[in-house]
Amino acid sequence: MPALKPTEFSAVIKWIGRVEDRAAGLRSAALERAMLTFAGLEGEAHGGLTRPACSRVSTQYERGTEIANVRQLSVLSVEEMAAIAAEMRLETLQPEHLGASLVIEGIPDFTHVPPSSRLQAPSGAVLVIDMENRPCIYPAKEVEAEHEGYGRAFKPAARGRRGVTAWVEHGGEIALGDELVLHVPDQPVWPHLDRARAT
Repeated sequence: MPALKPTEFSAVIKWIGRVEDRAAGLRSAALERAMLTFAGLEGEAHGGLTRPACSRVSTQYERGTEIANVRQLSVLSVEEMAAIAAEMRLETLQPEHLGASLVIEGIPDFTHVPPSSRLQAPSGAVLVIDMENRPCIYPAKEVEAEHEGYGRAFKPAARGRRGVTAWVEHGGEIALGDELVLHVPDQPVWPHLDRARAT
């Protein structure tokens, strides 16, 4: 029996973006298609096989320690971006202001898809979902630059809706309009999760 099972859920790629210079800011530039390699999305500032440890893993590593890069891409959903914008009382949020690599449409409650799930493209390219991408100050700064007075509202509105980070398990081309099929791990939820979260 396979440990990963395809589901009836799939999503359409509605937006592809690339952050070319992270030092200059989080904004991503729109693309019609892109190549995925083991290092991530070609030309992406968040790419690479490894990355320096940051505050997200501070209980495991000293900042700057070289670790595997499981945060190569930032994947958001159309539905959750609309919910964030509505809570912020904005008409829309633009993917480039959030540093998005991909924006997809069609998978409900996308931010909470199980870690280690896969998204498989028609080319055979496969993304592995690492975990929820928690809201941070960097997209809030970009939102503030576009919509003065609204930046502070981003983090609370995006909680539980910020999408996921992902890494490339198998390379290939992706393009706007591609359908990504969701595969999920065939295992029950760990029964001790509530206790683990409390510590």
